[in-house]
Amino acid sequence: MQALFFDVFGTLVDWRTSIAREAAAILRPCGHALDWEAFADAWRDQYQPAMEEVRAGTIPFCKLDALHRRNLERILPRFGVAGLAEETLRDLNLAWHRLAAWPDVPPGLARLRRRFRLAPVSNGNISLMVDLARRNQFPWDAILGAEIAGDYKPKPRVYLSACAAFDLAPADCAMVAAHSSDLAAAAACGLRTIHVARANEHGPGKGETEPTVPVDLAVADLEELATKLGV
Repeated sequence: MQALFFDVFGTLVDWRTSIAREAAAILRPCGHALDWEAFADAWRDQYQPAMEEVRAGTIPFCKLDALHRRNLERILPRFGVAGLAEETLRDLNLAWHRLAAWPDVPPGLARLRRRFRLAPVSNGNISLMVDLARRNQFPWDAILGAEIAGDYKPKPRVYLSACAAFDLAPADCAMVAAHSSDLAAAAACGLRTIHVARANEHGPGKGETEPTVPVDLAVADLEELATKLGV
């Protein structure tokens, strides 16, 4: 392997805790008291259906920031939130740019970069990936994924365009993710696959502790991955 490609939401960053924290910080001063974790879950639940509209050709490709904003406006009424200023809505939507990494990720990526080319292959847009990298010290060699491919995972072009960007064959690249469906799609494109357990992604005990599909390697975290790959 010469390159490692990473899923980001859930695999590298704790989106649920981060969105709950950001929503509370922004909406509480406006007089709102919500179940912040439920709000994070509801927002995230709109993620796949929104991208499916793009994958199916129902709407043209647009950046994830735009889909997140549409989804935000759909769920706010469920929580009794209305009349927010545009500046507040924009700040809340950018909460996805301020997600915190799982503790093992920055040191694990630093070790892995000694030997491999590293890049996100995420459904997040480039500016979002850059902001997460700067916030969490992710040492990327490039920002790849949906915006480069003009489509969303698990479409094959997303994985294959990442390999092509590094002038590598799929077999020389590995997809690293906490989601078996992502890994199955990457494997179908010829990439190697590495599963990272994130048992608490969707709340305590609500995440994948092991893959549900065949993978090349399964690890508890990125520090273990670095050790198993000899760096």
